[in-house]
Amino acid sequence: MNRNGMILKCIAAILLVTGINTVVKAQSVDTLNAPAPTLPGVYADPNIAIFNNKFYIYPTTDGTVGWQSTAFSCWSSDNLTTWKNEGVILNLPTDLSWAKVRAWAPTIATKNGKYYYYYSADVNIGVAVADKPTGPFKDPLGKPLIRKGLLPGQMIDPMAFVDDDGSAYLYFGQGQCNVVKLNDDMISYDTTKIISFKPEGYNEGPFMIKRKGIYYLMWSEYDTRDPRYSIAYATSKSPLGPFVKAAGHPVLKGRGVVKGAGHHSVVQVPGTDKWYIAYHRFKIPDGNGYNRETCIEPMYFDADGNIKPVNVFGKLKPVKIKAAKTLN
Repeated sequence: MNRNGMILKCIAAILLVTGINTVVKAQSVDTLNAPAPTLPGVYADPNIAIFNNKFYIYPTTDGTVGWQSTAFSCWSSDNLTTWKNEGVILNLPTDLSWAKVRAWAPTIATKNGKYYYYYSADVNIGVAVADKPTGPFKDPLGKPLIRKGLLPGQMIDPMAFVDDDGSAYLYFGQGQCNVVKLNDDMISYDTTKIISFKPEGYNEGPFMIKRKGIYYLMWSEYDTRDPRYSIAYATSKSPLGPFVKAAGHPVLKGRGVVKGAGHHSVVQVPGTDKWYIAYHRFKIPDGNGYNRETCIEPMYFDADGNIKPVNVFGKLKPVKIKAAKTLN
């Protein structure tokens, strides 16, 4: 065999080995053994937030057919991996006069030195106010902020977003997405200013983030009891839209033993471009749309600002929030 023939054979062998290694790496994710959930027990619809250099999660308490939970709890963490149960922060039977059951999908925002907690209660949306992120929260209205039947679809799944200029917006709705600018008091709004729309695939769980001047409206597709439950998003240059849905695969969806992955929230570590997404999946093992558990994974953007698909089999590492430096 001449020298050129030997070189060609060597090149072919190298390409073959490289191809095999690529296939092995592509198949190396173990989809039969998912990472442990972030919170112990069954909790869904997690809203993750950062206040005073600490992480918080505000979830739905799961485990009943028809989602019959009656109270909300709060969890806190210094490192995103070890969580403390701060206890009940709002109990529908004792703290509300207008709803006693179906405590679902809360969100929280801070403004005016107060913490505003928005939540679903018996298919209405309420608001409660506290001086601390752990409550106790009090109902300032004595009635729903957004009543059942006000608009088509279900009045559930609120998400409060405070923009850089201090303007606050509430996104909500199952069946269609609605958004309205909140008044400065954070507990009222102009009903004539509600904007309703339905992005392709939208079902519920809207969530808004802003990065580098772009607004990302995210939501869950399919029903929460459907193993195909997943997360998509659209972008805009305004918090009120119009929004253009991102092309390609869902941002987050289940695979392997992970099913029903959705109804998320996202948090940015202050002073960084590091983002984390909290979501629920069917409990492993033996879970379903009424028995779900909360998980957290990093969320990344590509060079063009597109959200990359989230790895639901990642290994979450501890994260410390660096205190902001103060000028003397």
